[in-house]
Amino acid sequence: MSNSTTSRGGGTQTVSPTREGSSTASGPTGRTPRPEWRQRLTRLDVRLSPYLYISPFFLLFLVVGMFPLAYTAWVSVHDWSLIGGKGEFVGLDNFREVLGNPYFTKQLVNTISIFLLSSVPQIVIAVVLAALLDNQLRGRTFWRMSILLPFVVSPVAIAIIFGSLYGDRYGLINELLGHVGIDPVGWHTERFASHVAVATMVNWRWTGYNALILLAAMQAVPRELYESAAIDGAGRVRQFVSITLPMIRPTMIFVVITSTIGGLQIFAEPRLFDETNARNGGSDRQFGTITMLIYDFGWQLRDLGRASATAWLLFVVICAFGIANFLLIRRIGALGGDR
Repeated sequence: MSNSTTSRGGGTQTVSPTREGSSTASGPTGRTPRPEWRQRLTRLDVRLSPYLYISPFFLLFLVVGMFPLAYTAWVSVHDWSLIGGKGEFVGLDNFREVLGNPYFTKQLVNTISIFLLSSVPQIVIAVVLAALLDNQLRGRTFWRMSILLPFVVSPVAIAIIFGSLYGDRYGLINELLGHVGIDPVGWHTERFASHVAVATMVNWRWTGYNALILLAAMQAVPRELYESAAIDGAGRVRQFVSITLPMIRPTMIFVVITSTIGGLQIFAEPRLFDETNARNGGSDRQFGTITMLIYDFGWQLRDLGRASATAWLLFVVICAFGIANFLLIRRIGALGGDR
C-alpha cells in the first residue's frame, strides 16, 4: 500500500491508497463490467426469445396442419381403401379419375358460385356495418353484440330457420312472392336459386363476425387524420375512401383470405339444407360442393385415395383464389390511398 501527494494550482491533494495488484478499471457508472459470456448470453436471449414464444403455435400447426396435409398427399397417390387400408402405388391415377368425374366439375362450379354469392356481399356488408358502428351511436355495445349473435347460433338451428324461409311449398319467402304475383321459386331444385339460399345462410352467420374484426381495425385509426381531413374540406365518404380503407388494408386482407378459405370449404350449410336422403347437395347435386364430394368419396364409397386427391385439388383452388384476392385487395387499398 502506498500514498501519493500531488500539487495542483498551488494546493496539495492526497490520493487515497490502493492495494497492490488490485484493479482500478470500472465502467462509466463505477460498476464492474459483466463477463463476456454473460453479454453473449444476453444478446442470444434477445434474438431467440421471440421465436421461442411463438414456437408453440408453429409446433401445433406442424402436428395438426402440415402433417395431415403431407399425409393426404401420400394417400392420394395410392389405391387406399377405408376398409382394406393401403394398396399399391398408382401415381396420379386418382387425380385423373377425379378430374374425369362429371360431378367434380359440377360441384367445383357450385362451390365457386356459392363462394362468390356469399363472400363478396359478406365483406361489403361487413365493411358498411363496421363503418356505421364506428360512429357515436347510442347503445353501441348493444348493437355490437347484436351483430355477433348469428355467429353463436348453431348451424343446425340456422338450417331449420332458413329451411322454413326457403321451403319450396310452404316457405315464407314463396308465400310473400305469391302475394305480389310472382310464381314460387324452387329453392331446393333450381340450381341458381339454391346457391342464393345457401349463400344467404352463410352471409347471415358470418357477416357480423367479420364486421367486428373490421370495426376493431377502424377504431385503431388515429382520429387526428379525420380531423385534419375535415378541416381540409373532405366529406365523410372521401374520408372513408382515402383514410379508412387504406389504413385497415392489412385487416381487410386477413378478412378476405379467411373468407376465401371458409367460402371454398363450405360443407355444413349445403348439407343441412339438403332434404334428400343421400344429402349430396340436392337430387342432382345442384348445390353440392367440393367438400361434400370429398365426404362422398371417403365415407360413402370408402375410397380414401380419390378423396385425398380431391382434397388436394381443392387446396390448389383455394391457394389460387387466395393469391388473387390478396393482390386485388392490395391494389384496391393502394388506389384508395392515392386519392
